[in-house]
Amino acid sequence: MTNLIELSEKNGFWTLQSVIIKENAESINFHNKYGFRKVGIREKIGKMKNGIWHDVVLMELRSKLVGVN
Repeated sequence: MTNLIELSEKNGFWTLQSVIIKENAESINFHNKYGFRKVGIREKIGKMKNGIWHDVVLMELRSKLVGVN
């Protein structure tokens, strides 16, 4: 993740977004560890093979280097 963040900033990206199934606490915690924040929940977006719909968490990380004036 550190490499992804560094590469995104070197290429001028000021924000990264991730969409994670709400029940996936490990992935949400992982993203939190790297500074991502929860910006919203989209309801019934991911449908699993068993037919159950899941909400997803939209997370983002905004660069502290790109787009700062």
